[in-house]
Amino acid sequence: MFTRTDDKISTRQTAIFITDSVLGAGILTLPRSVIESAQTPDVWLSVLVGGFIVLMVSLVMVKLSQQFPNNTVYQYAKRIVGTVPGGMLSVCLIIYFIVIAGFEVRVFAEVTIYFLLEGTPIWAIVIPFIWVGAYICLGGINSIARVFQIIFPISILILVLSYFLSIRLFEIDNLRPVLSEGLLPVFKGLKSTVLVFTGCEVIMILVAHMQHPERAVKATFAGIGIPLVLYLMTVVVVIGGMSIDSVMNSTWPTIDLLRSFEIAGLIFERFEFPFLVIWMMQLFCNFTSFYYHASLGISQVFGVRILPVIFGLIPAIFITALLPERINEVFKLGDSIGMMGIAIFFLVPVLLSVIFLFRKKVLKHHV
Repeated sequence: MFTRTDDKISTRQTAIFITDSVLGAGILTLPRSVIESAQTPDVWLSVLVGGFIVLMVSLVMVKLSQQFPNNTVYQYAKRIVGTVPGGMLSVCLIIYFIVIAGFEVRVFAEVTIYFLLEGTPIWAIVIPFIWVGAYICLGGINSIARVFQIIFPISILILVLSYFLSIRLFEIDNLRPVLSEGLLPVFKGLKSTVLVFTGCEVIMILVAHMQHPERAVKATFAGIGIPLVLYLMTVVVVIGGMSIDSVMNSTWPTIDLLRSFEIAGLIFERFEFPFLVIWMMQLFCNFTSFYYHASLGISQVFGVRILPVIFGLIPAIFITALLPERINEVFKLGDSIGMMGIAIFFLVPVLLSVIFLFRKKVLKHHV
């Protein structure tokens, strides 16, 4: 047995799994990256439009996956386009998951060293992080989903509370004027916006593990909707509290906003530290999701047991995480991953859906 077929998750767990796969480093970098693209305060509109586009494509993924019960994209891609082309698409998806897993680990290490453990070697942070992720992956998708269920409400609570407390710095004028330069800047910001939603490709794998796959649309709406609301809140609160110029000159604008105020009398007077701790837990969920889906892909595409695959991917992820030498190279890697994600995000489900519908109609016509 290469992978467990009885490893099922509920609709709620699926929604949380999607959310934790999407919600990652974008919380820290989205305001700066989207403003660099749009150059106007209208970037919140880019987030809304980008989120809607992602949701529509995600629904295509769900509908396609529902046509092949108990089959992941790694399995049904071969049935749609043939063994070799389907295998090539699957390998591209696996490589994408491995690279983005390494990227998430590196961002985690960079932020940890910059704010919490200054002077610590990167490898000393990366290795334990990967090993803990491997341990969680060994339990299968149900064990991962249970961990996500524990972390999810804590993460949402701290994120929303942090943003609420930063309202004292909020100035609505920082978001004005609306559409002063028309719709073009909004569309320019779409690229950066869609990038932060990369990770929702896991939908094409999760549907096969659902106890009730007929409820996958509901889970997808919740799983994409929650990150959309949180990303929208992040952009509005950060820009409203810091202004466009300040955000563009900040490496981690969300953390810089939380460092700019104190709340006297509370358990935490400075909220960037609880925010960082919770965000690290969230990033761990993000990393674990990609790690597991890459391992599952190799197992199903090449017909090997998943256990040695999980351990075998440890050095691959470690090397990927340490490839960029400086923070600027890390961000460039993130942009490259984003472009890969957009290509895979649109190419794989749309291409497979078109070919599937064409073959279905042709076969029906011949019958």
